[in-house]
Amino acid sequence: MLWFLRGLRKGVVTTRYPRAADAWSGMLPTPPMFDSSLLTEELAERLVQGCPAGALRRDGDRLVLDLGACTGCGVCGDLGGAAVVVPSGCFELASRDRLALLKRIPIGADR
Repeated sequence: MLWFLRGLRKGVVTTRYPRAADAWSGMLPTPPMFDSSLLTEELAERLVQGCPAGALRRDGDRLVLDLGACTGCGVCGDLGGAAVVVPSGCFELASRDRLALLKRIPIGADR
């Protein structure tokens, strides 16, 4: 709160970025990571249908994850199982390019 008041008084509109992430940041919901070698077409379709945010879609033989739409709810982890879908742990996802937020995961890669 004090930094806010100091900023108003001195006209500072930005602050330095923290040296390290806060301890509580590990508890934040984060987008999923997929093990593409265990990802099947049937499972990919089930994940697309089950995503409440609409962050997953199919593009041929790839599963497309839209990080801009993903809420980190964990439904895909429940549907896919811990072997296929795990939280990424990455919560800093800012990008100037919207396309950089689209991740294309190959279905059944490295079999």
